[in-house]
Amino acid sequence: MAKLLIAGATGLVGRHALLQALADDRVTQLVAPTRRPLAAHPKLLNPLIDSNHLPLDAPWWAVDGALSALGTTRAKAGSAAAFRAIDFDYTLAIARQLREAGVKRFALTSSMGANARSRSFYLRVKGEIEEAIAQLGFSSYTIIRAGPLGGERDESRFIERLMGGFLSRAGPILPPSIRINPASAVAAFLIDAALSGAAGQHLIGSAQIARSGL
Repeated sequence: MAKLLIAGATGLVGRHALLQALADDRVTQLVAPTRRPLAAHPKLLNPLIDSNHLPLDAPWWAVDGALSALGTTRAKAGSAAAFRAIDFDYTLAIARQLREAGVKRFALTSSMGANARSRSFYLRVKGEIEEAIAQLGFSSYTIIRAGPLGGERDESRFIERLMGGFLSRAGPILPPSIRINPASAVAAFLIDAALSGAAGQHLIGSAQIARSGL
């Protein structure tokens, strides 16, 4: 029985993680800090926060495990700097605060191809946040490098819809590493890692998610 924290509970993966965690008997309390209020639930603690001013002394940071489903795109954020502020600065600030509160298990949503030395700005930032969080010293740290995500978003992303349609139709003949990863499956891997991840650093790729059948 554990207390779990989800950062990014209003995004595509985060919404699935929220619903799954609320239904999970292993979770006694779910902490989901957001900017806008979520629907009430007996197990849910929903602190309303400002991403520019995290409540550093809040007692709810002290949980058994945590996961980050934070993430955006440069197009949605509006600029490269705004994208980095969310995917690197904000994500790292939350991870650091969790570690300082004594949290031992942390799971991160990243991206297939993430590499701190990539020429792609997006993949480089993803790789940099992976490495920065690794330096914090969580007892168990799991990186989920998901492929193209399947699921309904609140906002429209034309290119993702176009690619998603192609990959869905071609899925049976594609190698597992480039098949669509359902957001619900990514969420399930994140929750398991945050609740029961083994000691050390672990990497779960898109092929493993695809083969899981979740």
